[in-house]
Amino acid sequence: MPEHRAATERAIDAVWRIESAKIIAGVARIVRDVGLAEELAQDALVAALEHWPAEGVPDKPGAWLMATAKNRALDRLRQHALHARKQEELGQDMEAMGTHRQPDFADDVISALDAARQDDIGDELLSLIFTACHPVLSTEARVALTLRLLGGLSTEEIARAFLAAEPTIAQRIVRAKRSLAAAKVPFEVPRGADRDQRLASVLEVIYLIFNEGYSATAGEDWMRPALCEEAQRLGRVLAELAADEPEVHGLLALMEIQASRSRARLDASGRPVLLLDQDRGRWDPLLIRRGLAALARAEALVGGRAALGVYALQGAIAACHARARRAEDTDWAEIVALYDALAQIAPSPVVELNRAVAVGMAFGPAAALELVEGLAAHPQLRSYHWLPSVRGDLLLKLGRRAEARGEFERAAALTRNARERALLLERALEAADTARRH
Repeated sequence: MPEHRAATERAIDAVWRIESAKIIAGVARIVRDVGLAEELAQDALVAALEHWPAEGVPDKPGAWLMATAKNRALDRLRQHALHARKQEELGQDMEAMGTHRQPDFADDVISALDAARQDDIGDELLSLIFTACHPVLSTEARVALTLRLLGGLSTEEIARAFLAAEPTIAQRIVRAKRSLAAAKVPFEVPRGADRDQRLASVLEVIYLIFNEGYSATAGEDWMRPALCEEAQRLGRVLAELAADEPEVHGLLALMEIQASRSRARLDASGRPVLLLDQDRGRWDPLLIRRGLAALARAEALVGGRAALGVYALQGAIAACHARARRAEDTDWAEIVALYDALAQIAPSPVVELNRAVAVGMAFGPAAALELVEGLAAHPQLRSYHWLPSVRGDLLLKLGRRAEARGEFERAAALTRNARERALLLERALEAADTARRH
């Protein structure tokens, strides 16, 4: 019996992870409040934990949870409507005062019933994505709320992924829900210029989640694959729901192609393996094909590569690596050109630093070092460990080994990721050994 219950609970957990976003979105369409929608969806989950072990998992578990949650939502609205009517009976007679009757809460119940009868999951999910990523929230709050509502991650899982205290993440999520309610953020897909602004926020959140999974900022692990997978899943959902948006496909292309390298990015001991040293036979061909298809879709929507946006250009850079069977086959001149285009529409010192790396591969380390030296005093790069790391690599190629060692050590002191720190210190030792031999 305990084994049966444990198996049922595992099934419930799996169903919840897959269906929770749809359920919350469906309920939010009725109650117009994502915080309340999540609470009612959780009520449905509790009901499943109470009934399914004894009654068995239903044939359509997602539909069971959705129906239960929507019924709870309608019950809640009916209760509010009843309360509103009683309040009205106790209040002043509005018509006697010559004023127009204000619609009572029963009208909201009728509207909610109409919404509940509709089955447009696409619009509901898209509305949930745009609501969770509303710019009224801080970036950190948007990320946490998105992972909670759309990723189905628990507070504990989000805290562990970002190396934050669980109460901190819990408070962040609670405050985010309150902020959305206080700002009366509508549960809808915005239109026009507002949609463009909000879409940029949505893409930024998904991009940040993926990047944290691909190269963890801190901690013992260089990668957090679960975050990459969640970001890819969200990107795929968004690409279906906003199929006419080129940047959505551009971001998906970038994530799919980057994720294709995951198995090759760590050696048998869990140590990082740099891009040019990776066994490309371990890259995932399915993810590469999916990424290239998404990039082609983005290019088709804008009429060619010249009009690509920020994420699609980064996807195109990733595609240059994916198309090269060997590291030495990489078209570095093309990558430099793509970074030039990226710098035109999204100028930043980080873009310039990455461009310098490509310049070094295409035209030699001396040309690249000159560019890097010009970035050394930039305030945004002062604590960025990638700057001394790149400089150390270029100095090493130029035979300036003692200087390279110092740069690698400086980079190691700046990073908060243990795996990356170990790699940089290893490179510093190699530079010192080479310097002694020469």
